[in-house]
Amino acid sequence: MATTSSKSKLARFWHRVLGIGDQQSQGETASNFEKVRTDEQAFESVDRGTLFVPINKIVGSVGRYHDFDAHFRPKGYDSDERLNGIIKKMGEGKQMPPISLYQIKDHYYILDGHHRYAAARELGHQEIRSCILELLPSKDTIENRLYRERTEFRDRYHLSASIELTEMGQFPILEEQIEAHRQFLEQERNRSVSAADAAADWYKTIYLPLRTLIVSSNLSRSFRSRTADDLYLYISLHQWKMDKNRTYGKGIDKLIPKNMEEFRNKMAQHTDQNYPEMRREINVFVLMNVEGRHENKIMDKLYALEEVREVHSVHGAIDIIFRVKLMRDLLSSDAELISQFMQSTIRQWQGVVSTQTLLPGVSRVKDL
Repeated sequence: MATTSSKSKLARFWHRVLGIGDQQSQGETASNFEKVRTDEQAFESVDRGTLFVPINKIVGSVGRYHDFDAHFRPKGYDSDERLNGIIKKMGEGKQMPPISLYQIKDHYYILDGHHRYAAARELGHQEIRSCILELLPSKDTIENRLYRERTEFRDRYHLSASIELTEMGQFPILEEQIEAHRQFLEQERNRSVSAADAAADWYKTIYLPLRTLIVSSNLSRSFRSRTADDLYLYISLHQWKMDKNRTYGKGIDKLIPKNMEEFRNKMAQHTDQNYPEMRREINVFVLMNVEGRHENKIMDKLYALEEVREVHSVHGAIDIIFRVKLMRDLLSSDAELISQFMQSTIRQWQGVVSTQTLLPGVSRVKDL
């Protein structure tokens, strides 16, 4: 029979391993599978096979209530011995059977394999091999409609991951790209190409390279409510289908050709480690008039700004000239970025009378 001290030790262990403890005292409760399933009306099932699932996506348990309490802790000292045995085997590199999970949207619930899951967490594993049965949500919400659109698109083309668009009805645009690419591949290879094969090639040679450019260039910072996949859709739609003339962001045409297959060929020349960034440097000269008694202080503040590269006090109609170097993504305008910089810094300073910005057209600079 387990002693009080061994039970306490066991409770502390499971609190550490599973990230749980006296959840009621913490104002928390374990994720309730049956409640989530009912709320989401998730009864239609799809066998997803055996995959590696991130440990942090597993949020609850299904069944096995005779072995685990309401807080997902094992009952009895023998559970501790069993767990230690599994940890020892896994630590020695022995292959363990996959655990069994139910999936509801992006969360997973353990049906079988609680000890293997706990052992994997104790050993610091990030993923665990799992047999997955997904329960598709059918409750009529925008979130669920989007989820089903994403899932149906992924399954239709046998893609390895979902594409996270945040607006409904946009996947037909991607389907058009895949179909156009399929027709191109048939001409290139002089044989028939299935939709699944075309989608796999599109995903690897068109979608992923452009998405990598977007992510590595931190474009999402300018569009907080959008995903990288939303930006992929926007850029590809405007570059390869709508073909609208732009008054700004023209630099994107040099990086992303107007033809999707030309972009594919261009990206084939790069590895994902050396894709060019979707950002470019702009230099701006600013002419400033200031109140005389603030001139020295303003010069010091300008010089302290990371973006300011040169500061000059001059005689004549202008008091100060300085040069600013900014980095902008290719979807933004120069005017927008300059205005944001000026408004957030210089135009709030005491003693600044007026400013005028000059953006060079053609520049020639000698290397010193």
